[in-house]
Amino acid sequence: MNAASALGSLGVSPGARVVWEAVSSLEAIIVALGVLRCGAVLVPVAERQSDLERLTVIDDVDPTIVVAERRAAVGTVTEPPRELLARRGPAVELDGAAADDVALIVYTSGTTGRPKGAVHTHGSIAAQAASLTSAWGWTAADRLLIALPLFHVHGLVVGLFTGLSTGGAVTCQPVFDTGAFLDAIDQAAATMAFCVPTMLYRIDAHPNADLMASLRLVVSGSAPLSPRTFEAFERRGISILERYGMTETLLTISNPLEGERRPGTVGRALPGVSLKLPPAGEDGELLVSGPTLFAGYWRRPDATAEIMTDGWVSTGDIVRVDGDGYVIICGRSKELIISGGFNVYPSEVEDVLRAIDGVDDAAVVGAPSDEWGEVVVAYLVTPAGMDVDSIAEKCAEALSPYKRPRRFTEVEEIPRNSLGKVQRHLL
Repeated sequence: MNAASALGSLGVSPGARVVWEAVSSLEAIIVALGVLRCGAVLVPVAERQSDLERLTVIDDVDPTIVVAERRAAVGTVTEPPRELLARRGPAVELDGAAADDVALIVYTSGTTGRPKGAVHTHGSIAAQAASLTSAWGWTAADRLLIALPLFHVHGLVVGLFTGLSTGGAVTCQPVFDTGAFLDAIDQAAATMAFCVPTMLYRIDAHPNADLMASLRLVVSGSAPLSPRTFEAFERRGISILERYGMTETLLTISNPLEGERRPGTVGRALPGVSLKLPPAGEDGELLVSGPTLFAGYWRRPDATAEIMTDGWVSTGDIVRVDGDGYVIICGRSKELIISGGFNVYPSEVEDVLRAIDGVDDAAVVGAPSDEWGEVVVAYLVTPAGMDVDSIAEKCAEALSPYKRPRRFTEVEEIPRNSLGKVQRHLL
């Protein structure tokens, strides 16, 4: 019996929400596809999230069923994927979903504020697949390797759904292990790999990193890629393709498949996407429009109105454009540090810090200052010990005075979410 019929036997009908524990097992993925096939709404959640986090989602979407290994709440119907697929029942008649039908509710990573459910339709998911198939030359002959969480759009929509839509193959590793990931390139005959910068940093330090050179396309996203890491792969004959997107818009900007891929940029608009950009030489907020945009936040019209106006999404990202139209992400508007009336974008300072020998990772935040409003404070991962004077000297060489960190703190690691984004509120 197919997955859609198994779900139907438990009362799942078109429009019903199914909270799905997003694990990278064959059974779990078959269930996810079955949810979409029967016209229900897939709501992915992390396997390791706390009970409180899961209950927050369950309370918000009021699901018919939770597909997970552990029971989420008293009174909630919970089925493990393997047991669900073993159910027997009558086959159900399946009508094709309309483009405007809701397919997916993905909860934002919540690095600031309460997580919200971004609603995507079958149409926005299909538009993403069409856009990336065209832009990246994706064909049925491709075999994609990912070790990304499937509870975010990077792994689920950009990787799994788009890969399957082409008729190609997708290998999903449940966790990222550098050696296992590199071994899988040959084992799975992979032609493409999608990564986040943290993964690429670790791969570069592995003795078998040159195995990546057999891939026709390596894509990085979800967080800024260090130019130093980009250049390290270039020396191996691997040109990383960096792109840009967010939960609410899916992918909208990409460096080219053919042509120059520029470190420190995310490229130009993908097919079908329109951008509102600041004038050349100026910084400003990026606005995005196109068929991959979400339909709004689940039951949050107030929050939707804050980010979407007349079909345009305000990304909250501050960008500038170089002379050839490549978009450069300067930072988040909400992460902006204003020191002495000057704007400081954390990513610019962090790029300088990460380029210093002995600094493995870095993040900066703004700290209150009676004199300056805010000052820049740096948190550094320095395995060999922190030489503050030397680091400060390097910053003075590369940064204007108002951009230089006033304090340095050594930490064991920079807190990041599952997609590699710095969680500044934890610093």
